[in-house]
Amino acid sequence: MEAEALKLLKKIYGYNSFRKGQNYIIKSILSKRDTLGIMSTGGGKSICYQIPALMFQGIGIVISPLISLMKDQVDSLKILGINGVYINSSLTKEEYKNAIVELRSGRVKLLYLAPERITNEKFINFIKGLKISFIAVDEAHCISQWGHDFRKSYLEIPKFVKALGVKIPILALTATATPKVMKDIETLLEMENPYRYIDGFDRENIFFKVEKVDESIIKNPDIIISKYIRKHKNMSGIIYASTRKEVDALYSYLKDVKNYNVGKYHAGLTQEERKKAQEDFLNDNITIMVATNAFGMGIDKSNVRFVIHKNIPKDLESYYQEAGRAGRDGLPSEAILLFDEKDIVTQEFFIDSNEETTDSQRRIKREKLDDMVRYANLTSCYREFILKYFGDKRIKNYCGNCGNCREVKDVEDLTTETKMVISCIGRAKEKIGISTLVNILLGKADTKIERKGLKELSTFGIMKERDQKWLEEFINFLILENYIELTAGSYPTVQLNKNSFEVLKDVKKIQRKSNEVITFEYYENALFKKLNALRKSIAMKENVAPYIIFSDTTLFEMTEKKPRNRWEMLKIKGVGNQKFKNYGEEFLNIINEFSKEDLEILKIENYIDEKYLEMEKIENLKKDLRINIDTQILKDLLIKNLFS
Repeated sequence: MEAEALKLLKKIYGYNSFRKGQNYIIKSILSKRDTLGIMSTGGGKSICYQIPALMFQGIGIVISPLISLMKDQVDSLKILGINGVYINSSLTKEEYKNAIVELRSGRVKLLYLAPERITNEKFINFIKGLKISFIAVDEAHCISQWGHDFRKSYLEIPKFVKALGVKIPILALTATATPKVMKDIETLLEMENPYRYIDGFDRENIFFKVEKVDESIIKNPDIIISKYIRKHKNMSGIIYASTRKEVDALYSYLKDVKNYNVGKYHAGLTQEERKKAQEDFLNDNITIMVATNAFGMGIDKSNVRFVIHKNIPKDLESYYQEAGRAGRDGLPSEAILLFDEKDIVTQEFFIDSNEETTDSQRRIKREKLDDMVRYANLTSCYREFILKYFGDKRIKNYCGNCGNCREVKDVEDLTTETKMVISCIGRAKEKIGISTLVNILLGKADTKIERKGLKELSTFGIMKERDQKWLEEFINFLILENYIELTAGSYPTVQLNKNSFEVLKDVKKIQRKSNEVITFEYYENALFKKLNALRKSIAMKENVAPYIIFSDTTLFEMTEKKPRNRWEMLKIKGVGNQKFKNYGEEFLNIINEFSKEDLEILKIENYIDEKYLEMEKIENLKKDLRINIDTQILKDLLIKNLFS
């Protein structure tokens, strides 16, 4: 069975191996054992029920509160050649009838079902007439009052399972569950001797950061957000705000004042407005979505590069789930919380004003908000705090990829390099300037260095592995921090001082921050842009989101490896037989055409390089013959003739 599952994974989905945990969960459900799978957002939960559905006879049912996700999932299945349907409140009467006809036909492998539907007796009787292979409960934490998104309808799932009259294995899946919530899931779903797999909660590719804000110009959240978007142009992102008023104000500022490509989403908009905003975001017509937490449940958009929370969320579960909408494709992404203590009052108001909330639930919600505030005020590792909260203790004290740890990580110990600089100044008897100091350290001998015998210094070339620009800037840093000095006058020289000798004696250590920046160079790559344009064109024709055709990760790999034929294309992650059949040739044509252009440009560049070498020979000949003609004129004429 495992071999068959792996074969399906390669053939249909285009991947050579399962992600961590997928194979264990699939193996368990194929043995018809109740299974609880805890997998981080973007960890590939859908594969855990799609593969078994293809291998079992009958229909796999997926109960999910994520109405917006259902259509995407069914669209994705259709592209892969798998028949799936969904039933929820968004369907018209005609669409519902068509779904029933499809289910009766025996062709359907997966049925996505809203939990509200499972209490309908007529619908239950209809389902009893079908062959059901298993039931997957997505977002399983919704069954627990200790979960962050408790839904009463989820408590009806065990009754629904019993009403079917046959023993059916249950697969419960979630990304955010504390140990208490996990226990609730197993108990309330009445799972028998369940296999529990915890894949871990860590999203290693996401950089977590908290930034304190206020109403000042420097720390104004709107200005911070605007600067961030400008710095990360063309990146897709979500900005969450706690109220409709906040969303409207930020949207207007970003769109009307800053002219960014943004949309907005909250419950105050009409259903049509919300639907259009969501579709525009999924289809990459807008790059930034400003929204309340009403947006995002089930958003399967894989190329969201950042999530910013303008206000503190109600609890860590909500925050981690919303932050986890960034980087579902596994590429580097950022989750930034802007924290103003005044925002706590807003969340307390929401807790106290909800009349349906019991006193016990209010107490739980306040405890969760307290944990969220503790997170926002941390001076230690953000990731460690989150993972401990969810019962995962694998990260200890330092992760290297969060705001607090990055500050530690970015501090370089440059004491040894400083000693090299100080030693060189001393051996040169403090009679050299910055440029000569740099040349000696890099091992570059000019006429002055040769004439003064500085090439013979033991420090000559001692820092030759360093970049010249870095070294010049580093020496300026040492001067600024008063570890060395620069004399006054027209020809300043570098001098040692008291601090210099304290460094040499190891009394002082030189530590300095180095700035790390997440970059996404492929978004500016010419071939990627062409492939992205083709993907969007196909998506518009088929009325699906672009990432359903191919993910950004797949396009990046195409850009890098430039497959030339079907066999090479099928080696690209995310390209299976069906997707190649549907789109492969179109993408290959773009890649091969681009490769031809690349080759022509390379030929021209090589030709110019060869001619430049000839010009250098002419330059040398001129020197020998003492001819005074500007070689650059000859070079310019060469290029002009080449392209004329």
